[in-house]
Amino acid sequence: MLGVREKARTETIHEIKRLARLQIASKSAADLSLREVARDMGMASSALYRYFASRDELLTELIVENYDDLGAAVEAADATCRRDDYAGRWMSMALSVRAWALSHPSDYGLIFGTPVPGYDAPDDTTAPARRHVEPLLRLLDDAHRAGHRALIAAPSSRAFTKEYRHVRARLGHDMPDEMLLAGLSAWATMFGAISFEIFGHVDTMFIDPGVHYSALITMLGEQILGLE
Repeated sequence: MLGVREKARTETIHEIKRLARLQIASKSAADLSLREVARDMGMASSALYRYFASRDELLTELIVENYDDLGAAVEAADATCRRDDYAGRWMSMALSVRAWALSHPSDYGLIFGTPVPGYDAPDDTTAPARRHVEPLLRLLDDAHRAGHRALIAAPSSRAFTKEYRHVRARLGHDMPDEMLLAGLSAWATMFGAISFEIFGHVDTMFIDPGVHYSALITMLGEQILGLE
């Protein structure tokens, strides 16, 4: 149980972040102003700095929360499928990312949109930023161990081999270059499609972008990742 003081502080921090998110949604992350947040809360700006020392500190907390929220959504989607339903796991995770993005467009923009000028993300964001990728990597590992093979050929150049040795070490997953290249490329393509939709670049093409997205994800799973 939180004490009265701790509860009040927690509620104040929650309200600061809520107002900051509203400000980002109506303007942009680059225009986030602690003074404006303080004014909306009816407190002196000096008082707000007792909770967040700077705009960047507040941005970092919002970014970490966004990554964790997205990661939790992908993990939950993966958990709904049988472990040997590799195509189903891929589709479920991909649909969960789009659903989260459509429900949280400004939060999506904060972590995957235009970088905020002058903001340098600290190391605190590294682990949360990896969270939504881990279910994909586990899926690729599981599919490979079950005998699935990516339907692409990895470049044979020395530079590629060296780079992907480094990638495997950083990710902590040991799988063939082809499977890792296919998985990361499919994941990036998925985010590209989502970003096009979130930022209004498909309005003149599709009546229902979700139909195209589902077809794209199916194609990537079958023709790139080799999932069934």
